[in-house]
Amino acid sequence: MAVTEAPRLAVDNVSYEDLYARWERGNWRATELDFSVDRDHWHERFSDLERRAALWNYALFFWGEDSVAENLSPYIDAAPRQEQKYFLATQQVDEARHAVFFGRFLREVVGVDGSDTASTLEAIEPQLTWGFKKLFGRLDEMADELRKDRSKPKLAAAIALYHLLIEAAVAQSGQHFIASYLEQRQVMPGFREGIDKVAADEQRHIGFGVKLLADLQAQDSDCAVAVADELRSTARFLVALFVPPGWDRRYTESFGYTLEEIYADGDRSIESKLRAAGMPLEELPGPPVMPLGLDADARARTMIALLQAGYLGEKTGPPASDAESQRLLFDTMARTASPDHGLERPTTFQWEFRDASPWHLRVANGSTTAVAGRVESPDVALRCRYEDWVDVFAGRLDPKRAMATGRLRPRGNIRTLLKLSRLFG
Repeated sequence: MAVTEAPRLAVDNVSYEDLYARWERGNWRATELDFSVDRDHWHERFSDLERRAALWNYALFFWGEDSVAENLSPYIDAAPRQEQKYFLATQQVDEARHAVFFGRFLREVVGVDGSDTASTLEAIEPQLTWGFKKLFGRLDEMADELRKDRSKPKLAAAIALYHLLIEAAVAQSGQHFIASYLEQRQVMPGFREGIDKVAADEQRHIGFGVKLLADLQAQDSDCAVAVADELRSTARFLVALFVPPGWDRRYTESFGYTLEEIYADGDRSIESKLRAAGMPLEELPGPPVMPLGLDADARARTMIALLQAGYLGEKTGPPASDAESQRLLFDTMARTASPDHGLERPTTFQWEFRDASPWHLRVANGSTTAVAGRVESPDVALRCRYEDWVDVFAGRLDPKRAMATGRLRPRGNIRTLLKLSRLFG
C-alpha cells in the first residue's frame, strides 16, 4: 500500500552519498593494529575470572562479525537503489575487517587455538549462548528469505533484524560496555583503538539502517507491519543472548556493569532508532513489541527476571511457579496484549492450572488487567499444566499443537477464543 506525503524526519537530511563518503574518510586497517602492549596487560592486569569473562564476550563478537559479513550479500541484491547497494557493499567490507580484528586479538593476545578464521571460529564455538545461536540462526534464515523475496516489507524486516536488533541493540551496547571499562582502566591500547574504530563503523551502519527503514516505510506502509512481526518473533532470542555461563553475574559486574544496565542500554537503542525511522515503538501495528508502561530500566529488570524464572530463553528445567513469578508472568502478558483486540465487550480469560494457582485476564476498553484467582463464568477458560503454558508464552510450544495433543484444553465461546491469538499475536 503506497503512502503519500510522509512526515519529514531527521534522517531525511542525510544522504546515502554522504554515508558512503564517511566510509571513505573513516577507513582503517585491522592488520596494522599493535597488540604488543595488550599481551602484557591481558596477562598482568586481568584476573583469571576477568580473562574468562572477556574471552566469552569477545568470542561472541568475533562469531557475530563473521556471520554478518557472510549474510550481507542478499541485502545488497534487495536494495532498491544503486546508492544503497554501494553503501551496503562498504558495510560488508567493514564487517569482514571487524572479524579480522577480533580474530587477530583472540589468537595473538588471548592465545585461542587457530591457524585461520575457520579454526578460530571452531575453537570459540563453546562460548556461544543459546540466545546468540538462535538470533544468528534467524539471520541465516532471513538471508535465505531475502534471496527469494526482495519486496520492500521483507527488506524492512531484514533491516530491523540486522541493523536494529543485531547492530543497535547487541553490538552497540556491547561495544559501549567494552570501551568503557578499557578506558576507565587504561588497558590494552591496541584493542581499545580497534573497538573505537569498530564502534564508529557500526554507528554509520545503524544510521544507514534507520534511513533505509524510513524510506521503505514512506514507500510502502506494510513495512511497519513486517518490522513489528519480525521484532515480536525474534526479540525472545535477543533477550536470552547475553546470559553469562552459569548465570555468573561476575562476568559483567567485575567490569563495572550489571546485566540489567547492559540490557537497558540495548533496549533504549532500539527504541530511539525506531523513533528516528518514523516507527515509534508504541505505534507499531499489532500487539506491543515490548511491555507497555515500563521504561527501559524496568523492562530490563523484567526480562532478566523472566529469564531466571525459566519463562524465556532456553529450557533447562521446570519453570518457577511461586506467587511472585506467576505475578510477573501475567503482568507481562497484560502489558503485551494488543489494544486492538477486536473484542466488542469486556471479556475474561481464565487460566486453570493443574499444578499451580489460577489466574485470569480482564480485557476492557482497550486495556488488559491480570488478576490472581478464579472468576465465575469466564468467557474462555484454558486448562493446562503451568509448565505447558510457560512454554507457550516462551515460544517453545505451539498453542495449536498443544490443543491438538490435549495439553491445552480450552472451553467457552469459540469466537472469543479465536480472538486470543489476535490479543497476543
